[in-house]
Amino acid sequence: MQYGISILLSGISLGGQYALIAIGYTMVYGILRLINFAHGDVFMVAGLMTVYLSASLPIWVSLPLTAVLTVLLGFVIERVAYKPLRSAPRMSVMISAIGVSYLLQNLATYITGGLPQMYPEIPGLSATVTIAGTSTKWVTIITPFLVVALVIALTQLINRTKMGMAMRAVAKDFETSQLMGIKINNVISITFIIGSFLAAVGSMLYFTNYQSIVPLSGSLPGLRAFVAAVFGGIGSIPGAVIGAFLIGICESIIKGSDWSVFSDAFTFALLIVVLVVKPTGLFGEKATDKV
Repeated sequence: MQYGISILLSGISLGGQYALIAIGYTMVYGILRLINFAHGDVFMVAGLMTVYLSASLPIWVSLPLTAVLTVLLGFVIERVAYKPLRSAPRMSVMISAIGVSYLLQNLATYITGGLPQMYPEIPGLSATVTIAGTSTKWVTIITPFLVVALVIALTQLINRTKMGMAMRAVAKDFETSQLMGIKINNVISITFIIGSFLAAVGSMLYFTNYQSIVPLSGSLPGLRAFVAAVFGGIGSIPGAVIGAFLIGICESIIKGSDWSVFSDAFTFALLIVVLVVKPTGLFGEKATDKV
């Protein structure tokens, strides 16, 4: 019983952390039809920023500063690597995204020397709590509630603000929105800023549990979050969140079994099955091309 509760709590917490990354993927795809392969590495860079900032600043100063710098990084990536290719073929933009991903990984390798960096303990989140006889960290309990609160806030922003209306219009029809006077570049920048902020929050939660950070620490979480976005229906924020929680729980169950070596294989096998059976995902809308 205690073991089952431990697995469930771990899965829900992990799923919530994947959800914050997956929202970034799904929002960018919804507007630009671009898979931002550098998003997982932005998540990793946010973790490294906290490591280095906390070495000379108090942790409660380091965390907000990390969020601001991560948002700035996302903004710069969009303006430098993606904006000049706005009218280029989609493959060119995807290659640019892969290039940014490798640039961030190699830059992190140069700065850290390839050595693992230990994430600092965050008072409160890193503390231990006992639930139904199961010992876990507070971050495991807080994560799902924080994710739900952020998703509700994001949904309200998209549904009830002028910028949110512009984002929905651009996601529906990019060219027509531009003709109607919507400032496309501002909408896209805001999308990257929101995604980068959520990645910064996700890194804080994730690396509190998995404290060792290397330049490739963003690769697998990023890929799993991408699978979650596809599973839930890429372009759909609720779909990305639900997909992330399901993948997080399934991953924890497999890691707690004799089949733990196949935990990564399961994630990508699920992606293949989803693409074969229901390419639009659980909540994705089927797009029809007009002739």
